[in-house]
Amino acid sequence: MLTEQNGNMAKRSFEDLVQLMTTLRGPNGCPWDRKQTLPDLKPYVIEEAYEVVDAIDREDRAGLLEEVGDLLLEAVFIAEIAREEGTFDIYDSVTAIHDKLVRRHPHVFGDTVADDAEQVLVNWEKLKSEERKAENKSVLSGVPRAMPALLKAGRLTEKAARVGFDWRRTEDVLEKLDEEVAELKEAVASGDAAKMQDEIGDLLFTIANIARKLNVNPEEALQSTNRKFMSRFEAMEAYVREHGRNLDQLTLEEMDQLWDEAKAAERA
Repeated sequence: MLTEQNGNMAKRSFEDLVQLMTTLRGPNGCPWDRKQTLPDLKPYVIEEAYEVVDAIDREDRAGLLEEVGDLLLEAVFIAEIAREEGTFDIYDSVTAIHDKLVRRHPHVFGDTVADDAEQVLVNWEKLKSEERKAENKSVLSGVPRAMPALLKAGRLTEKAARVGFDWRRTEDVLEKLDEEVAELKEAVASGDAAKMQDEIGDLLFTIANIARKLNVNPEEALQSTNRKFMSRFEAMEAYVREHGRNLDQLTLEEMDQLWDEAKAAERA
């Protein structure tokens, strides 16, 4: 176990962490921790979640161990502020997710049968639908407003598809893609900035739909392309530095040549 590699440090309990946060927020605690509000913590929650994902992508288990702790800290921090307000504490949150998981796993804790993962998802969505009806909520409820736009588009169309609002064939969405590209070209030709923004949004939304139909995570796909771009661009920079030059001293044709060489080197 990775934790065993850290020496003979005694393992701490969840209660130890909760008590530590209470102390940090207390009268004799840390001025910075006492100053924080729920809005202040929002960027840290997002940052820590991304760092967990990054550690998973890098298959860095030692890093993941630490990042999971950092993410857990943010949950405890938020709940401590709520406890001080008198609204809820971390144990209320633990109870809520515990009860929800039991309720949504009747194939484990009840008499419902689910022989495979697909049936589990069908049952899960049925239970969520019943909960939404009882609370008069939309099928699209639960998708965070602050979620990255491309990822959010995928989740919105996924939820809509689960109730039958979906393209019948992937080919139909590809035709829609051609239509959106044509409309974007018209907007560009018109010079209408608002229209161009609108059409680019429609184009990206359609691409997210295509990705979902092909079982491709659009966020991960774009992140993969981002990594490729960074790798190739940095290879170009390294090459010109070795020759005592800067990229801005090259012609576009020279940079294109270096780009092609960087791509070829990746395939080698």
